Amino acid sequence: MTIESLHSTASNLLNFTLFELNQTPVTISSIIMFILAMIIFYLFSRITNRILLKRLLYRFKVEAGMSYTILRIAHYLVMVIGAIISFQFVGINLSGLAVIFGLLSVGIGFGLQNITSNFVAGLILLLERPIKIGDRVIVGDTEGDVTDINIRSTTIRSLNNISIIVPNSEFVSSNVVNWSHSDTKVRLIIEVGVSYQSDLDTVLRVLKEIAIAHPQVLEHPKPDVLLDSFGDSSWNMKLRVWINHPKTHYKIRSDINCEIVRQFRKNNVEIPFPQRDLHVRSPLPVPFDASARQ
Repeated sequence: MTIESLHSTASNLLNFTLFELNQTPVTISSIIMFILAMIIFYLFSRITNRILLKRLLYRFKVEAGMSYTILRIAHYLVMVIGAIISFQFVGINLSGLAVIFGLLSVGIGFGLQNITSNFVAGLILLLERPIKIGDRVIVGDTEGDVTDINIRSTTIRSLNNISIIVPNSEFVSSNVVNWSHSDTKVRLIIEVGVSYQSDLDTVLRVLKEIAIAHPQVLEHPKPDVLLDSFGDSSWNMKLRVWINHPKTHYKIRSDINCEIVRQFRKNNVEIPFPQRDLHVRSPLPVPFDASARQ
């Protein structure tokens, strides 16, 4: 087989018509050109994002969440424009595609409903920004940090360093606790019970001194101590403090609890055990009737 015959065979194969879209033949070569064009636009999008991130966004000190939103939207725009140009480049009329996609949407609309809702929810998350990269959130029983917002789902890294994939629609249709939405300052409420035999003024003073002495407790708003209620065996106290970032609340709570134990022992303040009184009574005598046995 000569080179000319090989060239002719390859040319016939590449130009072989697979099907037609609105009287436009779709060949193997046109599909290859379309794929190559989309790859070029994808690489162009990645290069553009790196330039934006390293030069513009970093120079203007745009915060991480907003930078991620800008880069995602820029990537989507480049890929949509790339798809339009790629279709035109291979000679496929977009009006014909619109008719075909419209007909297909009737049949597969219900099957893609979940994917579509997650895609739209992802756009809402990027534009409205109820959550953003780096936020500390609680979804269901899971607490973690938002690490990635994709087209279909959002990735949350739990406190145990486990990546949890959550559909975007969950953030739009369900209740989500966002500790960092508008302000990173949060208030911790630490409850402790003290014996009725304790000196109340000493308890109030010690709890406030513990809060003020902690380096990560904010001075403003000031910590405060409340006698919340009277329990069965204790005064139920509440120590309320403000901290600068929610990601540290477990550590700060533990530090304060440990210091409460130390300072209460030092100042003879008792944390009582739960008490229950049990009254035992002897059984009542049962009268004996001798006639009942006859």
